[in-house]
Amino acid sequence: MDKVFIEELYILATIGVYNWEKEIKQKLLLDLSMDWDNHPAAATDDLRHALNYAAVSEAVTSLVSGKPFELIETVAEEVAALLLNDFQIQHVAVTVRKPGAVANAKCVGVSIERTRS
Repeated sequence: MDKVFIEELYILATIGVYNWEKEIKQKLLLDLSMDWDNHPAAATDDLRHALNYAAVSEAVTSLVSGKPFELIETVAEEVAALLLNDFQIQHVAVTVRKPGAVANAKCVGVSIERTRS
């Protein structure tokens, strides 16, 4: 299976468990790797047969920036569910990074892989 990917999608979100985090926006970086058959798009040179990464980016940004989250684990799960359900992707890998969450680390994060049932 082919892969369509988006690296370091920058999203400002309300994310965190501490009270002060609930009052500010923080940066999240998302990496998405989505299984997709690129043959039809390549054969026709037609966007209608491609996984539209601009539409994927907009949908993920809207989801993550649109409501508060406490855990990046929840962000990853909800993004995976959105992609599997709304874009008919069969398999997705989602990495969510939260830069600056730990003082002496460049960033922390989680990675998950999910398959549509």
